[in-house]
Amino acid sequence: MKSALFAFAAALTATSPLAAQTFPLPQPTPMPPAIPAPQDVAYPAGALKLEVDATDLDRRIFRVHEWIPIVAGQPVTLLYPEWVPGGHSPRNPLSLMGGLVVKAGGQALPWTRDPVHVHAFHVAPPAGATLLEVEFQYLSPTERDQGRIQMTPELISAEWIDLALYPAGYFGRRIQVEPTLRLPAGWGYGTALETASAADGLVKFKPVDFDVLMDSPLLAGKYFKVFDLDTSGKSPVRLDVAADRPELLAAAPDQIEKHRELVRQADALYGARHFNHYDFLFSLSDQLGGIGLEHHRSSEDGTVPDYFTDWGKNAPARNLLAHEYSHSWDGKYRRPADLWTPNLNTPMRDSLLWVYEGQDQYWGYVLGARSGLNTRQQTLDALAMTAATYSTGRPGRQWRSVEDTTNDPIINGRRPIPWTSWQRSEDYYSEGQLVWLDADTLIREKTGGKKSLDDFARAFFGIEDGNWGERPYTFDDVVKGLNDVVPYDWAQFLNAHINEVAPSFPLDGLTRGGYRLVYTETPTEFWKDNEGNRKMVDLTYSLGLTLNREGMIIGVLWDSPAFKAGLTVGGKVIAANGLAYEAEKLKDAITAAKGGKQPVSLIVKDGDHFKVVDVDYHGGLRYPRLERIDGKPDLLSKIYEPRR
Repeated sequence: MKSALFAFAAALTATSPLAAQTFPLPQPTPMPPAIPAPQDVAYPAGALKLEVDATDLDRRIFRVHEWIPIVAGQPVTLLYPEWVPGGHSPRNPLSLMGGLVVKAGGQALPWTRDPVHVHAFHVAPPAGATLLEVEFQYLSPTERDQGRIQMTPELISAEWIDLALYPAGYFGRRIQVEPTLRLPAGWGYGTALETASAADGLVKFKPVDFDVLMDSPLLAGKYFKVFDLDTSGKSPVRLDVAADRPELLAAAPDQIEKHRELVRQADALYGARHFNHYDFLFSLSDQLGGIGLEHHRSSEDGTVPDYFTDWGKNAPARNLLAHEYSHSWDGKYRRPADLWTPNLNTPMRDSLLWVYEGQDQYWGYVLGARSGLNTRQQTLDALAMTAATYSTGRPGRQWRSVEDTTNDPIINGRRPIPWTSWQRSEDYYSEGQLVWLDADTLIREKTGGKKSLDDFARAFFGIEDGNWGERPYTFDDVVKGLNDVVPYDWAQFLNAHINEVAPSFPLDGLTRGGYRLVYTETPTEFWKDNEGNRKMVDLTYSLGLTLNREGMIIGVLWDSPAFKAGLTVGGKVIAANGLAYEAEKLKDAITAAKGGKQPVSLIVKDGDHFKVVDVDYHGGLRYPRLERIDGKPDLLSKIYEPRR
């Protein structure tokens, strides 16, 4: 028997295509030389000069002119930034760079793109050359499917990370830059950079190191207004607002006072500041792309145009500023050790984003409530939505841990995916928020209310007042910081919540906080405002569907009634129970099917196909909210109380 098997194997080998080859089999070609690794030494040739013209509003083109001093006789590799701090991924849009020309002594030089590290450009300057002159254009998106809109006739979002090359081989903090920006005449602007001079739209900034420049974007606008949030003299905080139309800048005094209270409540929480001044770069626009991106001394915050002028309906938009401001402490000053890199072309590792983003998501909600930007009830209603997502709306917990989702910015680059509830998508944010709620209520319970996660925040993030460098941390540092507040097996606690795969999320933080998650047929006001802001209809916890206002399916919950009926993202609901689609008619159909046997009958357009889909669901409309548990201390209200 054994000899027969050997004979069979020999016959297979003899008939293999490899056996017939008489020429050598392919071998890999050598890789190109490595890009020079960054060294922590001063760039020896002097400061870079950078000029950007941002006045081509019609074509949305930024024109870049740069002078890079070099050491004579040495080849040069120029890098276009790749990894985006705060984006946690190599998503900087190299494809939008065009027209690159490199000169020395007025003569154009050939350049070669590295075939492996495509953000690197190799240049061989002529003997004796000590200065490279570089020109290119940043061709910012003209349609949303090309990327985030960064320039409109009324607004400019200038991110220096798109607008400069820098020499390889050095830490970014050891390269000096002298930046200049030309804006349309008469426009206002906000940035963490310090202005040296400004006249007729030409703004010259004081020299900074390359890292600081990359971390200091600029917002400019035809309609622009600055609100001082803290003028105590210690470190000014400003709300720099640019809008599509001048009337959108009309903020009421009590609205601005709530933003000032946000600054005061952050001071009360952290007890220190890690900036010499701070600017909220706040765009109110439906033309400029929305954004929420943290920086050390500023944040890019883009939201609905009527943020001030229709205050009552915009509670869901008011968590943004608190979240991004808190990042100055949690994420920028204290930063995961494996996420900190010496330059923007060194790969980042995202393993501790459940602290960086997850705890900041927690503090964003807390500071939003403590400042009055959102009421206690609005914050509880928002928390109910998060709790529902992770108790019901993320069946992907059955196969994937929170820690693994920290890789999502690199894996997916925040592109749309077909089955978010099953695939998971950056759940370290909001599931992380629930983990830190659990930790906060546990500390309060164990200490009889004498200590809380506030104590961790002050001791961990609030050290070294006035230092606006970076202090990296590890998992062990986080565990030690928690143990310094109250001794407990915090390593096991965090491993169980973050690193282990579990079919459901324990809502211990809610129940310990005095609340339970329930579902009712009537949505909360916060839920309705969220639907309005997002221009969608959310039926996740009934049919398992979310739709836009035109009836296009934009989300299907895995294993829900809609999933079992074969519905997918991209289909369009044309009719419900024989009536042309309207959101209220679909809700009426769900209510009519409650407790009966008749399904919810939909007519769905899927590509070129029309089909009748019967959804076997009889549970009625279901919307999450929190309900008090009798006899339990109301710790959540304690958490959301302002600090004095």
